[in-house]
Amino acid sequence: MLHPLFTEEHEQLRRSVRQFVESELAPHAQEWEREGGFPDWVFKRMGDLGFMGVRFPEEYGGQGGDWGHSIVIAEEMARCGSGGVGMAIAVQSEMATPPIFKFGTEAQKQRFLLPAIKGEKIVCLGITEPNAGSDVAGIETTARPDGDGGWVINGRKIFITNGVRADFCVLVTRNDKEAGHHGFSLFLVDTDTPGFEVSRKLDKLGMRSSDTAELVLDDVRVPSEQLLGEQGHGFVEIMWELQGERVIGAAGSIAGGWLVFEKTLAYAKERHAFGRPIGRFQVNRHKFATMATELEAARQLLYDTALAWERGEYPVKQISMVKLYSGLVVNRVMNECLQLWGGMGYATETGIERAWRDSRLLRIGGGTDEIMREIISKTMGL
Repeated sequence: MLHPLFTEEHEQLRRSVRQFVESELAPHAQEWEREGGFPDWVFKRMGDLGFMGVRFPEEYGGQGGDWGHSIVIAEEMARCGSGGVGMAIAVQSEMATPPIFKFGTEAQKQRFLLPAIKGEKIVCLGITEPNAGSDVAGIETTARPDGDGGWVINGRKIFITNGVRADFCVLVTRNDKEAGHHGFSLFLVDTDTPGFEVSRKLDKLGMRSSDTAELVLDDVRVPSEQLLGEQGHGFVEIMWELQGERVIGAAGSIAGGWLVFEKTLAYAKERHAFGRPIGRFQVNRHKFATMATELEAARQLLYDTALAWERGEYPVKQISMVKLYSGLVVNRVMNECLQLWGGMGYATETGIERAWRDSRLLRIGGGTDEIMREIISKTMGL
């Protein structure tokens, strides 16, 4: 039975995306992992298929869909077998572009949003800094008026997905150190602007098929028309963005957990030890029962939360719970499944070790477990 978040239309989309992922992306997973990146044509191909901006209106190249459509995309992208591909696409379609649609001018939407949805331009999201990760309020990158109506930006950003090859960046800056949370602003910055440099491409434990950059901005001059949203409202605007980021990150991670679970279950029915399939041992049967229960609980919490947002709520507490719980569950499942595979799980040929490595990021990126617990506890008046 379908969850109320979904209709038959969503399931038709699921079938289309699955066919694309399994035929055009999954065969390249190991190759892209070895190379440390996937080609730009994936963005364009997904744009051409209408998969890049399903929640955006048709006039901007989207499909006019809802949260159910976005979750379907995230879930099916997990089938490509490389978490970095799904993450990089999600940054483009569900993290960096929504603020442009929500807070941008019509001119900004035409110049930046539309080509991003078409996959003709690649975008990155510049939040994290060497001294400001989960502490977004600690951002040190500055934007000051240049005297001609524009801005001069200086600072560094790190762990920026798509940052190596992005055409433009949605950048979080501090424009008034004395104004607290009211001293931040967002900018749309072309990466070919003088002073904007990729200082290095980062090597990583997981998500190896995505490019991750450290960026340096040295007297980068940006015209006033590239201020995104309201001056001084950047902190609230990026906090709004992070809610969607957490939902879509959880969706892809839970789907990845289910895929590894199902693959491990099939293996446990075939792999014999001590005269019988390893899945027949009571200890392992109970492991599978526990994993299935926790994954289903995480999935239903995700769906219920997305449905509440779709119906007009802004469920920050529930989103934080989804992010926290799904990260913990998926990491437990990945770890247990790798153990059940034994040496074959540790070998690269099965893809289990890759999924294990990729899954760890959810408990760090987009807000750590500790930040999620802090948000949840504050809603309890603590």
